[in-house]
Order: sequence, then structure tokens, then C-alpha cells
Amino acid sequence: MNPQQRTILLVDDDHEIVESMRTILENKGYRILVARDGNSGLMVAERENPDLLILDMMMPKKSGFLVLEKLRSRPGGMIPTIMITGNEGSRHRAYAEMLGVRDYIRKPFAMEKLVRAIDKVLGVKAGGGAGFDDEA
Repeated sequence: MNPQQRTILLVDDDHEIVESMRTILENKGYRILVARDGNSGLMVAERENPDLLILDMMMPKKSGFLVLEKLRSRPGGMIPTIMITGNEGSRHRAYAEMLGVRDYIRKPFAMEKLVRAIDKVLGVKAGGGAGFDDEA
């Protein structure tokens, strides 16, 4: 499917990361929405129903996990989600998987890695196998 038809919601409180992601993804033709904390991310997700959510785990007001838990129970179902985090814990990754995230990327990451994950989740290009991408 064409990126121009897709909306991605970035939910992260790190201004530099958000602006880097926004610039690259807008240049690829995606419509980008931004929320700076979990509460506003949840409100924008419910109002706009984006095609993809890129969600930081640790944020003010509501963590990425709490956002995921709330979105799972919404009438429209779960929005495909890529979680990004500086957290190294495997328990967090396991919980994210249980909540239904499509990919789990540790910060710092190369933007190319994020773009590949987005393309795979949205089916923009022919993707590889299922599961998480563990390459650095």
C-alpha cells in the first residue's frame, strides 16, 4: 500500500527523536501525528484511528504499557504498534509482546531500522518473516 494513504501517530516525550522520526517519515509520504505523553497519545489515537502507532514505553502521565492496555479494549480493536524504548529488560519486552506490539525497538536506533519495521507492519514493501527484528 502507498505511504501517502497512511497515518502514523508518534507518541514520545523526547523532542529530538520525535522530530527526527517526523522528518524522515513525512519525506516518505506518511501523514504524521504527534503526542508528547501517554494521555494525549491515547486521545489522539482514539480520535484519529491511525494506521500505526509508534509508542515510547516510558513517558509522563501514562506509560506506553498503560496506553496499550487501554487501546486493546477499544471497540475498533488494537492499532498496530511499534514500541520504542531505552529499557533493556526482557520482562518489558515480553509484556509488550503479550499486549500485541508488532515490533520492539531499543533506543538508540538507526532510523533505517525503524523505517524497515514500519514498512513490514504496514505492508508497504515485501516483508520478511514474522517476529521481532533483533539486529542492532
